[in-house]
Amino acid sequence: MNRVVITGAGTINPLGADVATTMEAMREGRCGIGPLDIPDVDRLAIQIGGQVKNYDETAHFNRQQIALYDRFTQFTLLAARQAIGQSGLSFSGELADRSGVIFGTSGGGLNTQDENYRAVYAEGKNRVHPFIVPKLMNNAAASHVSMEWKLRGPSFTVATACASSNHAMGQAFNMVRCGMAKVMVTGGSEAMLCFGGIKAWEGLRVMSKDACRPFSATRNGMVQGEGAGVYVFEDYEHAKARGADILCEVAGFAMTSDASDIVMPSKQGAARTIAGAINDAGLNKEDVGYINAHGTGTAANDKTECAAVADVFGHHADKLMISSTKSMHGHLIGGTGAVELLACIMALRDGIIAPTIGYEEPDPECALDVVPNVARDAAVSVALSNAFAFGGMNAVLALRKH
Repeated sequence: MNRVVITGAGTINPLGADVATTMEAMREGRCGIGPLDIPDVDRLAIQIGGQVKNYDETAHFNRQQIALYDRFTQFTLLAARQAIGQSGLSFSGELADRSGVIFGTSGGGLNTQDENYRAVYAEGKNRVHPFIVPKLMNNAAASHVSMEWKLRGPSFTVATACASSNHAMGQAFNMVRCGMAKVMVTGGSEAMLCFGGIKAWEGLRVMSKDACRPFSATRNGMVQGEGAGVYVFEDYEHAKARGADILCEVAGFAMTSDASDIVMPSKQGAARTIAGAINDAGLNKEDVGYINAHGTGTAANDKTECAAVADVFGHHADKLMISSTKSMHGHLIGGTGAVELLACIMALRDGIIAPTIGYEEPDPECALDVVPNVARDAAVSVALSNAFAFGGMNAVLALRKH
C-alpha cells in the first residue's frame, strides 16, 4: 500500500480567497457570516450566511466560460488553480493518464437552476440557454478541472449531502494508496446561497437567524456558507522523488452508514467511523490530538458528536481539542469538509488550533475541550476531520504530521 501526502491546497470561502488568508482568519477567530446579498432576500426568514462577498466572476473567467460555469464550478476552478500551482506538478504523458479528479458537492449547479426557474416561471420566458444542463450537473466542476489540466485518470463526483467532500477525499486517498492513481485532485465545492436554496432549508427549521454557535448551550441552529477547498493528493514516493513540499500525510479513512433515520444522526454510526479512521491509519486513539468536528450548531448534531467522541476515546477525550470552524465560515454542505481540512493542516503544520467562536455558555452534553473563541498554540501529530450527513452518511479522515 502506498503512502499518500498532500502537496497542494487551495480555497475560496467566506473567510478568504486563498489558503493563507483563510488560515489567518481561523487564527484570529474572524467570522465570515453576515447579511446575505441575494435576490429576494426580504422574502426569506433566514437572511444570514457565510457568503463569498465582493466576488466578481468577470475578473477570473471570460464570457464563454461564464456561460458554462455555475458559481460552484467557478469556486472549484479557482481553488484548483491554487492547489495545483502550489504542488508544482506539470501533467503530461503517463502522469496525466494516472491522475484524476474526485469532488464532492450536494447542490451542484443550484444557482443555475434557481436563476432559470425564475426566468421560466416568474418572468414567463420560454427559452433557456443551451448550456444549462452541462452548467448545472453535479459533475461539472470535476469535468472542467480534468479538462483544464488534461487529467485523464479516474474522475467523478460524490454527492452524500454534508459528507460529500470527505467521501470524495477518502476515495481519492484510496485510489492513490492502492496504486490506481499517482495523483488525485480532490475536495469539494458548494454554492447554495440563493433564494431557492435558503427557502428549502428553512423548511427543516434547523437554521439560525443570528449566528452559528456550535457546542454552546445558547446555540440555535446552523448557518449555510459557500465556497470550495481543493487538494493535491499524491503518492509519497512520487512527491519525495521530485522534492515536493509536503503539507501533511493522509493516514487513514473510514465511512459508515447509520441506516436508521434520514435526518437524525446516530452516535453509534459516528463512533464507528471515528474508530475506523484511526484503525485504518494504524494509530492508537491516544495519538490523536485534534478533531475538526462536524459541529453544525444544531442540538442533535452537537450532542451526538460529542457523545461519539467520548465513547471512542474514553479518558483520552478529556485531553483532546475539538473545534468547529463552521462557527466562522458557516456550513458549506457538500463543500464543508474540504474547507475544514485546512484547519487540520494548520494544526499539524503550524501548531495552531482553530477556535470554535460564538461560544457563550457550557453545555453539559458537550463537555469537551471545544477551544472556545480563541485559537490555541499546541503541538499536534495526528488530526481527524469529521463529517456526518443527512441520510446517515459518515466519513472521517485521519491526517498525520509529516
